[in-house]
Amino acid sequence: MVRLRCMPAGVATLGLAVSACSDDPHSNPAGPPAAQVAAVPVAAVDEALSAAFAAHGFTGTVGSSLEQRLGRPLDVRLADVGRLVFFDPLTGLNDDNSCSGCHSPTNGFGDTQSIAIGVENNNLVGPDRAGPRNQRRSPLITNAAFFPRLMWNSRFAALSGDPFDNSAGLLFPPPEGLSLSHLPHLLAAQAFIPFTERVEMAGFDFAGDNDDIRAEVLRRLNDIPLYRTLFARVFPQVRDGGMTFDHVGMAIAEFTFTLTFADAPVDRYARGDRHAMSEEQKRGALLFFGDAGCVQCHAVGGIANEMFSDFEQHVIAVPQVAPTFGNVTFDGPGANEDFGLEQISGDAADRYAFRTSPLRNVAVQPTFMHNGAFTRLEDAIRHHLNVYQSVISYTTAHLDADLQGPLGPMDPVLDRLDPLLQEPIELSEEQFRQLVAFVRDGLLDPRALPERLRHLVPTTLPSGRQAHGFQFDPGR
Repeated sequence: MVRLRCMPAGVATLGLAVSACSDDPHSNPAGPPAAQVAAVPVAAVDEALSAAFAAHGFTGTVGSSLEQRLGRPLDVRLADVGRLVFFDPLTGLNDDNSCSGCHSPTNGFGDTQSIAIGVENNNLVGPDRAGPRNQRRSPLITNAAFFPRLMWNSRFAALSGDPFDNSAGLLFPPPEGLSLSHLPHLLAAQAFIPFTERVEMAGFDFAGDNDDIRAEVLRRLNDIPLYRTLFARVFPQVRDGGMTFDHVGMAIAEFTFTLTFADAPVDRYARGDRHAMSEEQKRGALLFFGDAGCVQCHAVGGIANEMFSDFEQHVIAVPQVAPTFGNVTFDGPGANEDFGLEQISGDAADRYAFRTSPLRNVAVQPTFMHNGAFTRLEDAIRHHLNVYQSVISYTTAHLDADLQGPLGPMDPVLDRLDPLLQEPIELSEEQFRQLVAFVRDGLLDPRALPERLRHLVPTTLPSGRQAHGFQFDPGR
């Protein structure tokens, strides 16, 4: 049965008389029921979609707002030295990983794996990457300049709700706490952390705490004359005193700013190009903003910054996949669970909750959800539409061999399922294809495609080391 929702009074959509009468506390304020979407004449689709966008405040202009939000132009020199540091295995104290090992240009600067492989890898980045697993998939960092909270459990956050505003503090787990709040952007502060993560880059042999690890990374960088020269072009004080980690963090952040790819068909459409999206994508957008309910969590307004995420934590009952070989001990009595937000908050009420994934450019991802439990976008979307059926029918057969072991328990996860997902949403197969087309193609900025990004892999690095072996698809 299709779940019907009603429009707020005063919003005219599809030329249909839809009243603000729903008793559903989670009623979506911007779209018509799916059965009505299917019957919308072509001539009325644009009017309906424009009304939905207006109701949610979607403008399609966020990608062009970066420099205005920064209050300055991008610094090309700083971004380029940040790119070199990002790709340089010198910065991994285990001498086998870099930022690019888990955030690869082959996949929109996201993970190539269902669950990340950090240290002790085989120096490949792509389908053949091998080594012990961590606990979750590394998320895309394209468009991360606009994310007010970072990571699957939101453990890095701008307390103002604005990543460009550090006035309320930038909060990190201990030992950092609020100590990085002097940095000008959440990403500049976040860049302090990956180098210190034992399973990601630091390894287990180096003795010392986070500050000691960062000091060693700085020593390595400062020992490279070319790095000092490149940093000094932006920060003259480096000539005399060497780089600080503030310089490194700002450089990596500046490079990440250049990975703002938010000019998808949906954006061009919202700015007035009615031909930017196909009719299939438009009808999928009406479902997304309407009865499919997607926009309730994959939000665009307010702190969402048009990123298609509310940046809140929800329990959506993703199958609990755990590797047979890894560097992280999982939660639960069987060491095969991921407690999500509870790991940070310490509150059992937060168990199994994860941050809503931003949806821009998901077409370049090889896997979906926090643990890559799904390897097809279609399956990830079907899970949202009927969680119980998805869990019952789930199999690990499509995953890598080391992820095909027994699943963690699902009954306790389903007991906490977000109320928004407890009732199945029925779409026809045609409507389902329309929804997938919107999410896959309507939200894709072509600049995020691997053939557009492969030129960012350095041919040489200041350290003299070799970048990883990136497995781009043939012909890309």
